Amino acid sequence: MLKKILLNLSVSVFAFAILSISILQSTSIYYSFTAQISQPSVLGAEAPEINYQMPYQGKVLPDNPLWVFKAARDKLWYLITSSPLKKAELALLFSDKRLVSAQTLFEKKKPDIAISTLAKGEKYLEVAVAQEAIARSQGYDTSTFLERLAVASLKHRQMIMGLIPLVPDDGKPFVIKTEDYSKNSYKAAKEALNSRGLPAPIDPFNGD
Repeated sequence: MLKKILLNLSVSVFAFAILSISILQSTSIYYSFTAQISQPSVLGAEAPEINYQMPYQGKVLPDNPLWVFKAARDKLWYLITSSPLKKAELALLFSDKRLVSAQTLFEKKKPDIAISTLAKGEKYLEVAVAQEAIARSQGYDTSTFLERLAVASLKHRQMIMGLIPLVPDDGKPFVIKTEDYSKNSYKAAKEALNSRGLPAPIDPFNGD
């Protein structure tokens, strides 16, 4: 009886792993760029420093075969979280970690997977904004999170600007485009704070 239970459990775990890999691969975004990099961009050199502590991304990065399990864990973690405010916090955490991972991958001269990681990570900012709005509508006090989201968004812009010198020339437009996510999340956080009569962190990029 015990052997049968263990066998069924093993089969279930294996099936879940295969399913997770299939789902993640089917939704993956792939890029392919040349290795040609022009002279360092002035844009990256002039990015203002934002005081925001980025989290440690961990040892398993998207170029590691075990990444699929880490990504599946994150998705499960998000799904079982019931509080919209906690979901917003998780989305921001995932976005932060993927940005740091993308930076490491660029430094390892793996631009294809780095840009894919960056694009997916920045989309989590949209999720954070959406979940914060839900939390606010349900009566949660999201002021502290909004301040953090605003500063984090500015930090993302700073880091992305700093990545430009590491990006192959044909990949630069894609990386620059990802700044839109952090611009939009900052704007949303600022407007939400201002609507409560609270000041938003100053945007040094636009001189606000």
